Parts: sequence; C-alpha cells; structure tokens
Amino acid sequence: MTGEPRIRTVLGDVAPSSLEVCDAHDHLFFASRQLAGQELDDVAAAEAELRAFAAAGGRTVVQWTPFGLNRRAADLAVLSQATGVHVVAATGFHRAEHYPADVLDRVADRLAEIFVADLLDGIPAGDDPDADRTGPRAGLIKVAGAFHVVDRHARWTMVAAAQAHQETGAPIAVHLELGTAAREVADLLCGELAVPPSRVILGHLNRNPDLRVLREVADTGVFLGFDGPSRANHATDWRLADLLFELATSGHTGQLLLGGDTTTAAARLSSGGGPGIPYLLTTLRPRLVRALGDDVVQAMLVANPARAFAARWRR
Repeated sequence: MTGEPRIRTVLGDVAPSSLEVCDAHDHLFFASRQLAGQELDDVAAAEAELRAFAAAGGRTVVQWTPFGLNRRAADLAVLSQATGVHVVAATGFHRAEHYPADVLDRVADRLAEIFVADLLDGIPAGDDPDADRTGPRAGLIKVAGAFHVVDRHARWTMVAAAQAHQETGAPIAVHLELGTAAREVADLLCGELAVPPSRVILGHLNRNPDLRVLREVADTGVFLGFDGPSRANHATDWRLADLLFELATSGHTGQLLLGGDTTTAAARLSSGGGPGIPYLLTTLRPRLVRALGDDVVQAMLVANPARAFAARWRR
C-alpha cells in the first residue's frame, strides 16, 4: 500500500481534510428481518435527511450498512452527487440473525474475498457477490460482536475482516451488541489478529455506559464510537455528555467519534417523526459544546473521523 491516506467515498477517494463535519455512524438505507416494517428504503427520504444534515453544516455521512442488508450503493452515489454530502459505504457482515440461512451458506467460505472485492473493485447491484461490480467501492468493513462475548459467528466475521484489512488497509468498524464485549473484541482484532488499534472503530459504546470498561478499552488505542440518539439508546443517552467528558479529561479526546445510527423509518426526521440524521448537529452538538467545549466537539466531528476512516489503499 502506497501513497497518502485517503477516504474512500462512493464518488471516489478524497483527502481526509475534505471530510469536514462527519456523522461517523449512520444509515441512509437498511433492511433486516429483525426490523420488519421499519426498512430504510426510500430514496427521497434519504435525500431529505442528507439535505437537512448539510443545511446544519454536515459534510460527510458514513453508512455502516453491510453486505446483504440493502446497502443500495448506486443510490448512495446518486444522492452524494445531488446533495454535495460525502458518503462512505460499507462492506462487512452483521449478526447471523439478520440473514436467512441460505445467505450464510452462500458466503461461508468466501467472506474475506467478498470484503476485498467490495473495497477494491466495487459493490455489485443487489448485493449479489457474483454479479458485475459496477457500483462504487466500499470505504470500511463493518462486523458485529455478540452480547457480552465474541461468539463463533462474530469470530468468523472478524477473522475475515482482519484478512481484508491486511489486503486493503481498510478500517474495521464493529457493532457491539448493546455496547458489550468491547474489550474482548479489541483483544481479538488488535491482539490475536494484529490489526493496528488505529484501524478499529468500536460502535454503540454509549449503550453500556460502564466508565471503567470504557477507560480500559480506550487504553488499547482504538477509536470509540458513541452513536445515537435512537430508541435503542434512550435509557443511556442522558449519560453521553458525562461519559465523553470523563474520556476527554483522561486523555482520549483524539479517539472519540459521534454518529446518529438511524436504523428505522420511524427514527427519520424527514418521514418518521424521529430526530433523524440532522439531530446530531442541530441539537446534540450545541449541548455537547456547552458541556465539553468547542475544541473537543470539533475533534469528535472533524479531526478524529478524518483519521479513523482514512487508509493507504492498495488500489
């Protein structure tokens, strides 16, 4: 891998400084059998979210929707072009319960190969790994842990993610189930699988607000993702500012990331009556500025994602 670090967006590679204000974890499109009837599958609604985000000063949205869950990568490129907002797409694989058994069987022996192809060649239409790769390239790998453990499925996906990282340089983002098993995931990826901590982003840490664990995980050097608000996070969102303050004053400001994690139609501002993607900037940002100071919030929204999602791409 050669050259300067670049962010791989759906419209091509850009300099990290181009990211500017970044929602480090969200979804414009997402569909899972675990959330039947709440699919994010409306192009017009996705465009409205992006335009509202841009009007609030947003410049980049990182979509963590992985393989097989309605990424709609070609639509991401159209929307990015239309709104002027950078969009980063994901490859990767979620928890097993999100997929039919036939999908798991189809990719069982070729997961790393699929990740690498999505990152270097492009995402195929309809998420068919055997179709022509005419879509934009993915810019990160998203995998998932289990509740309090790294189970067999999680280990399988993380081994594949580590292999794909070694071949491409791509960052690895991890869904932590209810915010748990953060240390176990970091130990596997950064210890046994030798992925540099600076290439790992752990998400949903606000869902398990155990400050002792958070400090321990922060000491590994990984990026720490705090993503919400959402209905899933409502019991812990009120602690967000306190957690971020404690981590920042402990010397971990440079590892903190913020995202919205809009995963259901009901959570959208444009069509569902929820806070939506813009809430990160219209409401949460000023609250955090009052609690933490502008420099810390600017680091979380601008400087840190520029480093977290940059890679020296193989091609």
